[in-house]
Amino acid sequence: MREAAGLAVREGSVAALVRELTGVLEAAGIEEARREARDILAAVHDAPRFWAALHEQELVSAERADACRRAARHRSAGAPFAYAVGRSAFRNLTLHVDERVLIPRQETEMLVDEILTRERTGLAIDIGTGSGAIALALASEGGFARVIGTDVSSGAVAVARANGERLASSLVAAVEWREGALLTPVAGERARVIASNPPYIAFEEAIALPESVRDWEPPFALYSASGGMAMSASIIRGAPDVLEPGGLLVMELDSRRASLAAELALAGGRYRDVSVRLDLAGRERFLIARRKDE
Repeated sequence: MREAAGLAVREGSVAALVRELTGVLEAAGIEEARREARDILAAVHDAPRFWAALHEQELVSAERADACRRAARHRSAGAPFAYAVGRSAFRNLTLHVDERVLIPRQETEMLVDEILTRERTGLAIDIGTGSGAIALALASEGGFARVIGTDVSSGAVAVARANGERLASSLVAAVEWREGALLTPVAGERARVIASNPPYIAFEEAIALPESVRDWEPPFALYSASGGMAMSASIIRGAPDVLEPGGLLVMELDSRRASLAAELALAGGRYRDVSVRLDLAGRERFLIARRKDE
């Protein structure tokens, strides 16, 4: 043991590692370095955030201590916290994430709610699945017979597949992963639900993004041509060819362009019950539409 601030700190303990990591993070200019150090230990131990404060004298294994040190170095280099620790919470799931996939957002959790309040059976398809967040939430919380997650990135598909394998015991639906652009991998399927959180940021808007997003998250998951609308428009136009009659399309969109997406869905004449739903901040965020019954 050694003395610090009047308290005995056990070598190799949680408290000792928190102090070490705090020093690393402070040297990199990370705000609230001690809190982040505790959060790193909690994440590596797959425990709640307050875990480190309640287990200060517990010894940390060499393997986990090294994982914490790697996470602190990664965070000190500017990586978002989720990439630094390699995981992110999404609804009732803990997903492994890295720079191959977008970090799941709270808004996207609401997209899952929008689906589950309307549909819970049949085939659900998640276009642009990334870490598998939407697909795995639907597979664990709904009553779907099958869930398919697709992504244009082979790296993203690998991350999603690994998450699916790790969470297999919590899934109630069969899950399949397919690589390819937009709706191409599911041509010939008939789905009750198509969900998507596609890239929707215009290239010229990149400069306004936080550095933690612009410099770290994968560009193919962020940006879209035609002022941010190209990917969304393609899914809106093509989804009726995959949806069952009456099938549901739910998409997350940039709040500045949600009304444009709704207009596009209405203009095509293949949807009914088209609406735009708000996110927690009161911004237009989600397109809801059903394929007409013809």
